[in-house]
Amino acid sequence: MSKSFKTPDKVIYVCTGSKCKKKGGKDLSKAFRSMIKEMGLKDQVEVVKTDCTDRCDFAPVVCMQPDNAWMPQMDENKAREAFSEHVLASSPNGK
Repeated sequence: MSKSFKTPDKVIYVCTGSKCKKKGGKDLSKAFRSMIKEMGLKDQVEVVKTDCTDRCDFAPVVCMQPDNAWMPQMDENKAREAFSEHVLASSPNGK
């Protein structure tokens, strides 16, 4: 077993409960993964799809850690802004 268990510096949690999923949660997780790949941050940032976060009135919901930034009614434009603010602003590889 030569594989090592790597812990990312940052984690983006995307709710994919039924309401968030219907309002674009699944597409948001794909968009964040694409941004991570584009910026070469694969080993530093991870996207985790979660079950319901019980914030259905604000679907889709995203949380960025370690900033503990909860963002309601996320869309792809807001996702790009949040990614810049919470991931790129403090990442050594951020451009």
